[in-house]
Amino acid sequence: MSTIGGIGSRTRVFRDRCAAGRELAAALVPLGLDNPIVLGLPRGGVPVAYEVAQRLGAPLDVLVVRKVGAPDQPELAIGAVGAAGVVVADEATMALVGVGHDEFAALARHEQMEVERRDRLFREGLPPLDLRGRHAILVDDGLATGATMRAAVEVARKLGAAEVIVAVPVGAPEACAKLAERADRVVCLFEPDAFVAVGYWYEDFAQTDDAEVRRLLLLNPAR
Repeated sequence: MSTIGGIGSRTRVFRDRCAAGRELAAALVPLGLDNPIVLGLPRGGVPVAYEVAQRLGAPLDVLVVRKVGAPDQPELAIGAVGAAGVVVADEATMALVGVGHDEFAALARHEQMEVERRDRLFREGLPPLDLRGRHAILVDDGLATGATMRAAVEVARKLGAAEVIVAVPVGAPEACAKLAERADRVVCLFEPDAFVAVGYWYEDFAQTDDAEVRRLLLLNPAR
């Protein structure tokens, strides 16, 4: 597993997700990947992934994963779930907030139903793309804890991807290091020591809605 950096440690702000996607695509081109498929993590990762897919001439799809939030702090990830029945638990954070395995399992089941609902919603009847034997590039707008992306890596492997590459414009150094242990490669343009939050590094971090996700999937000519 390897980590490929880009911008380094200087202060950096991306104009928006589209601009970040173009910069990320430029970093991926030199890898010379044969027959790649680009998978955006909805919703915010899809505009970034669209730019990558356009530059690489690759098909674009979504890989739906959901964070499992702590009961009293829903923004704090204690794990994640994804397609193909994948469940990833963050045992250390679960212990920190006092969530046991039975409670986590109940929370995960709820999020798994939402994964299935969103998967149908985003594709609007389109079948998922076949990952078997492909170089799967998993794209999000950034990595905070990395829990959701870790679930995405597991899903891509379970669906038969030959190589799994995590690609993000910005990420917390600890999250990138953890993902480098699971993915074949991690491409992160910027790993600030004082991470703060993903949105902090964007001038425009407006929410991406469901309609925009569907629109970008249909726009991708390689699909």
